[in-house]
Amino acid sequence: MSENPISAAAPESSDPQAVLERSTARLSEEFAGIFDADTVERMLTSSFERLSAVSDHPQLLAERFARERLTASAKAEGRATNTGPAVLFVCTHNAGRSQMALGFFTQLAGDRACGWSGGSAPDIAVNPLVVTAMAERGIDIAAEFPKPWTDELMRAADVVIDMGCGDTDPIVSGHRFEQWPLPDPAGQGLDDIRTIRDDIETRVRRLVATLGLAADPDSLGSPS
Repeated sequence: MSENPISAAAPESSDPQAVLERSTARLSEEFAGIFDADTVERMLTSSFERLSAVSDHPQLLAERFARERLTASAKAEGRATNTGPAVLFVCTHNAGRSQMALGFFTQLAGDRACGWSGGSAPDIAVNPLVVTAMAERGIDIAAEFPKPWTDELMRAADVVIDMGCGDTDPIVSGHRFEQWPLPDPAGQGLDDIRTIRDDIETRVRRLVATLGLAADPDSLGSPS
């Protein structure tokens, strides 16, 4: 019988508290001079609690989520060294549309911008057919995970793209807000998801251009 991939990759997972303590130490060192250790610990604990509702292994993902939130907080408070624009892609489950958009944005904009994604009601995992469709375009999102959008991400975002949050649109005064009406990939076949993917790619390319981010022409081929 094969090993559980999460357990095999992360033997620390048997002791969640130990994992969180090590994560706190790493993040405290990473954000030294920006946030004190107490702030880092509170953010990590909050991230763990938020992911506990949607993940079987929140301790393995909390560090990544907390890092995004700390980075966003630093940007919102003018403490970040990266001064490029920040874009937040949001949808309902953060398992399809917003993950595809973030994948394209990250590939096209690189380190010239910050990109985040979140959901109003996060699912347990990213749709595997969405992962397959993105892999066909040379973008690997297999390690991504659904998570809620947070106040830190909204405050830091220069642009918020709503891809289907319904009545929970995270509209923030003073920020650029766009709605991209796109069907939900949930329950759809690969061919339909490819159509949604291609629509998202076109929109993201347009967004990258309007933000003045000169994408590396070799980072992604032309839309198929």
